[in-house]
Amino acid sequence: MHSHHNGLKTAALLGLLTALILGAGYWLGGSGGLVFAVFISLALNAGSYFFSDKLALRAMRAQPVSEAEFPALHQIVRELATTAGQPMPRLYVSPTMQPNAFATGRNPQHAAVAVTTGITQLLDRRELRAVIGHELSHVYNRDILISSVAAALAGIITSIAQLAIFLPLGGSDDDDSPNPAALLAMLILGPMAATIIQLAISRNREYQADADGAALTGDPLALASALEKIQYGAQRLPLPADNRLTSAAHLMIANPLKGGGIASLFSTHPPMEQRVARLRQQAGAIQYR
Repeated sequence: MHSHHNGLKTAALLGLLTALILGAGYWLGGSGGLVFAVFISLALNAGSYFFSDKLALRAMRAQPVSEAEFPALHQIVRELATTAGQPMPRLYVSPTMQPNAFATGRNPQHAAVAVTTGITQLLDRRELRAVIGHELSHVYNRDILISSVAAALAGIITSIAQLAIFLPLGGSDDDDSPNPAALLAMLILGPMAATIIQLAISRNREYQADADGAALTGDPLALASALEKIQYGAQRLPLPADNRLTSAAHLMIANPLKGGGIASLFSTHPPMEQRVARLRQQAGAIQYR
C-alpha cells in the first residue's frame, strides 16, 4: 500500500495551502493581513482534516445503515476489512438511483463507505464486493484525506482569485498595498493551479485503488464488470452539477456528472476503458502466475 507516500503528499499539500494563504494575506493586507491569514490557514487546515467526510455524505444525502437493514453489505465490508487487518468503517447508503460509491474520512479509524441505492440494485454480490474493495483501498492508501485537502486548496486559490477582482489594482505609495502583478497572476493561475492539483492526484489514485482493490478481493474481472455497468448507469442518470455535488464528484468511483463538452477537460477520473483494460491485464497476470 502507498499510505506513507500519500501521507507525505498530504503534508506537502497542506504546506502549500498554508503558504498560499499567508502569501495572499500579506499581498492583500500587509502585516495585518498576514496575521489574519495565519488564523484562516489554521482553521482551514483543521477543517479540511477533521470535517471532510461530513461534506461528501451530506452532498449525497447519505444515511448510516445498520446490519439489520443491509446484512449483505455489512458482511462484505467486514470480510474485506478483516482480510486487510483494518477496522470496520461506518456504512452509509445514499437514496440515489444513479449507481455509484465513495469512501471518505481522514484515516482507517475514521472512515465511511457509502453506496447508492442504484448500485445495490444494479450489481451482483461479486461485483459489489469488488467495488467495496476499491473503496476500502482508497481508505487504506490515505487517498481520501489527500483529495479533501486538494479540494480545500482548490477552493482557497479560487476564492483568493475572486477576491482579487474587487480590489483596486492601481499603485499606491503605501508599501503594504497589493501588488497588481501578483493579483493578476492569482486571477489567471489560481483556478488553473487548483485544477492541475486535483487532476494530478485523482487520476493516479483511481488506477491505484482499482489495482489494490482487485488484489484485496482477488477478483479483478468482477471490478472490471462492475465499472462497465456503473459507467453506463451513471451516464444514463447523471446527477445535477450543483456546487455541493461538484465538490464531492471526485470521490466517486465513476464521474457522477454529465460528461462531454468543456466538462470532460476537467474530469477527475481516468477513462473507464483504460481502467477496465488494466484490470483485465491484472487478471491475466494472476491467472498465469
